[in-house]
Amino acid sequence: MRWQRDTVLHAAAALLVLAALLHPAIPLKRDLHNYLLVADVTQSMNVEDMPLGSGKVSRLAYTRHLMKETVTRLPCGSHVSLGVFTAESIALLFTPIEVCANFDVIQDSIAHLEWRMAWRGNSRLRFGLKAASATLDALPIPAQMVFFTDGDEAPKLNAINKLDLSHWQGGEGWLMVGVGGDEPMPIPKFDSENHILGYWATTNMILAPSQVQSEESVGTRDDTIASDDYNRYLSRLDEPYLKELALEIGARYLRGGDAESLTEAMRRQPAAGHATIDVPLTRPLLLLALLLILASYAQAVPGVWRAFVDARRMQPARLPD
Repeated sequence: MRWQRDTVLHAAAALLVLAALLHPAIPLKRDLHNYLLVADVTQSMNVEDMPLGSGKVSRLAYTRHLMKETVTRLPCGSHVSLGVFTAESIALLFTPIEVCANFDVIQDSIAHLEWRMAWRGNSRLRFGLKAASATLDALPIPAQMVFFTDGDEAPKLNAINKLDLSHWQGGEGWLMVGVGGDEPMPIPKFDSENHILGYWATTNMILAPSQVQSEESVGTRDDTIASDDYNRYLSRLDEPYLKELALEIGARYLRGGDAESLTEAMRRQPAAGHATIDVPLTRPLLLLALLLILASYAQAVPGVWRAFVDARRMQPARLPD
């Protein structure tokens, strides 16, 4: 009978409302997609060999472009941290923060990355990777590494100064992003006001840049430059070395082309970790209760409409005056 069906529906709706008042939730596991973005800010990243728009920009400027575009594409709920690499170390600018709630802060921090953040002029990438691993482990939440560099080590690697990473797997799942052109280009040398002085000389790069050569040079800047074009040190994206290095530490290598490819590569990285979140059921229960109440009147509405139509038909016709 119809009244029995309505009673059952109303009772079920009342039970659902009571259940909703308890604010129930179900635990669900989700992957954590958090990232530590590290920019190489050594002076080889000042080489202007990256096409952007109608001209060429420096490798560091292109790194900023890639980072900003990639952060824009990350879904809400992702967390991003930012760091810089120079010499043998990583400086962390901030710990992971949520991208949507802190979008402007992240974009502004990326926009202010520059070579003057470096505290030394040399670039020992292998030592920097070990420092990056320690930084990653110190973060309050798990994150994956995305490391932007041109792969140009200074001083150049040799049998004495090359750090063996073949037995170190701290970089597993990392993404190494190569930034730079294939054509060797001179490295500009700037003063503290960001005015160009000239170009780095080959002799500067054989030794560690900014390395103390005597007691008198402690705390001073080395402003020597290449005297002639033939003496300029030439730099390019060392892609074979970065591929070798990525394979050695268990990372993946990607040439920094467009933000879309970079974002897709980051999505394919293994999840930084897993977390259990509580999904509230209050709204679904209230919605279901409302649907049950509406269902109890579903058959009554056509009957009322038919009665209205029949009543209209039964009205006596009005005679003309």
